[in-house]
Amino acid sequence: MARFMSSLWCKVESSGRHLPIVLNALLVFSITAEVSYLVLVEAPFEPEQKKTEWSTMWKAMHLFAQYFMLGNITWNASLFVKTNPSIRGVFLGGDALGQGWRYCYNCETHTPPRCSHCYDCNVCVLRRDHHCVFFGQCVGFYNYRYFLTCLFFMWAGLLYAVVMNAEVFIVILKEGVTFHSVLLLLMPWIMLVSGQVTARAFAFAFIADTCVVGFLLVAAFLFFHVVLMLRGQTTREWYSTRRPYNLGALANIRECLGKYWYICWLCPLIPSPLPGDGINFKGVD
Repeated sequence: MARFMSSLWCKVESSGRHLPIVLNALLVFSITAEVSYLVLVEAPFEPEQKKTEWSTMWKAMHLFAQYFMLGNITWNASLFVKTNPSIRGVFLGGDALGQGWRYCYNCETHTPPRCSHCYDCNVCVLRRDHHCVFFGQCVGFYNYRYFLTCLFFMWAGLLYAVVMNAEVFIVILKEGVTFHSVLLLLMPWIMLVSGQVTARAFAFAFIADTCVVGFLLVAAFLFFHVVLMLRGQTTREWYSTRRPYNLGALANIRECLGKYWYICWLCPLIPSPLPGDGINFKGVD
């Protein structure tokens, strides 16, 4: 019985790790489907304009833009999860230990500067920034580029979705700011359960609300990490007044995004080798 319960718990725990990824994917594809519907069916054209050449071009450009962003989000997220940022399989330099090295009693090995143990991943991570609960993976030296570019395209995609959903808000508020419209925007679930709105109206209101809230959260998170990158810091180093790894804005960007930082953000398949090895770092003092 104990063995069965232990096996069951392991399966539940394993499923729990993948739950945030599944929910994120569901949310991203739901927003994409809703915006695609707005572009293809509810495009803001007069009836006589909907069959013109401009209408077709307008729709094609919008669909290309949104699926370009969706492709970058999913591809960067996939590479972020698949890229191992830990010390597993990394030769740490034997006995040649320098300043800043520590001994990790969990991994039973010496670890280099900026490396720390993650108790969720149960391993030390090179240049560890933080553990991303949305993907169940640590952000470290080798996968920081994919994390940051995924965050950027999520921000761009949500901004685009908010703009495309502007007409949804206009329709909801067309009769003014009433109790019904405010409740539909703030608590669409209550309106659906109470039978005040149709499932279609609920879906549009819920996704529009999600886009606005998601855009604000992702914008704040992206701004924070861009500032960290420009300062040459990680999230764990943010609380320190010292910035020993700050090499200047341009060099800091290159340290995070690699040699071809100016173009690699356009596509995760563009190679951009990192200047370091995640073990030794240039410092200013």
